[in-house]
Amino acid sequence: MARYEINGGKPLNGTVTISGAKNAAVAILPAALLVSGKCRIENVPNISDVRILMSILDRMGAKIVSPEPNVVEIDCSQVQCTEPDAELVRKMRASYYLMGALLGRFGKAHVALPGGCNFASRPIDQHIKGFLGLGADVDETEDYVALTPGEEGLRGGRISLDMASVGATVNIMLAATLIPGQTIIENAAKEPHIVDLANFLNTMGARITGAGTDTVKIRGVNSLRGGTYAIIPDQIEAGTYMAAVTAAGGNVLVQNVIPKHMECITTKLQEMGAKIINYDDAIRIIRTGKLRQTTVKTRPYPGFPTDMQAQVCVCMALAGGVSRLTESVYETRFFGYCTELESMGAKIRINGKTATVTGVERLNGSTVCAHDLRAGAALVIAGLAAQGTTYVEQIHFIERGYEHLIRKLTALGADIRRLDD
Repeated sequence: MARYEINGGKPLNGTVTISGAKNAAVAILPAALLVSGKCRIENVPNISDVRILMSILDRMGAKIVSPEPNVVEIDCSQVQCTEPDAELVRKMRASYYLMGALLGRFGKAHVALPGGCNFASRPIDQHIKGFLGLGADVDETEDYVALTPGEEGLRGGRISLDMASVGATVNIMLAATLIPGQTIIENAAKEPHIVDLANFLNTMGARITGAGTDTVKIRGVNSLRGGTYAIIPDQIEAGTYMAAVTAAGGNVLVQNVIPKHMECITTKLQEMGAKIINYDDAIRIIRTGKLRQTTVKTRPYPGFPTDMQAQVCVCMALAGGVSRLTESVYETRFFGYCTELESMGAKIRINGKTATVTGVERLNGSTVCAHDLRAGAALVIAGLAAQGTTYVEQIHFIERGYEHLIRKLTALGADIRRLDD
């Protein structure tokens, strides 16, 4: 199995350019199923989740070409398949967006339950609630979800989510775009990639308002046309590099970002001692002194993102004093990486949803194992900050969401390489 070898203890300096947002890309690519014509999608990250999703669409009959790096032209006009390849679907979490897209396009779908990172139980009950609210009949088993029109057919409806679920908000938006009538999603998720999906669909002719607020309204249209759209920069990738500079020290210009999207992350890194300078589409982060303790509680956007929990925990492990990190979205997420960090010398005590992190002078290189995407990124950060050599195993999780990670870190002065055993 491939792994990363990191010789740590070197500050990061230079410039890094952030790729397109993974979480937006894996929603926008299935949305192309709703479009009658060719979509040109720019700033598409070259990561394994995107490649798997394009393979799924290709096997369904989509015509896909990549005329240049990070650009995908996709035409789903000839797609007739409503049951995507189950083996591929099980390789990634966001494949469940095919449910909403196929329900909207064909009025039916038969989709295997997804795979991806297994750091917590993530039921799709809110997705099911949304499909039922649109008039669908739902047959859910341990292996698949089958959607068909109910007795009164598919139609817009008012759906109040029990929690602000990103996945459910996306799936309802996808399904409702071509369903007659108006759909209202209450307690909708507000993450930047929700807004990006709405902007993509509206560019193609949808009628969606309120994305980025608690209430999203979708007025169903007869069809969508082709067009060109560029995916937003990846908030979590940018935050990961900023956490790496905070942990390892250095001075890095993070390019191709939307600073407004980063405020929930930059605020906490500033509290810990990093210096942040915002530009129009870039952020400079500098850390030369010692880190200070802080308190973080993950929340839905615009709160501190759960996908940055593990990365900031590494910073806390190197900060003076005692920090507290509370996970309010996926409470079992700590168990994927905290033990690995402890093997490097971190002092972490977990009590329910809260981790108490007592700062240490340094971390030491070790052999550690990535259990999910963001936990893997955190272990890379720990290796960059540690003294000695760190080996990170099960890196396929990391490569699900970070484009050219080795190339970008090497350009910043990191001593890191991929070993293909």
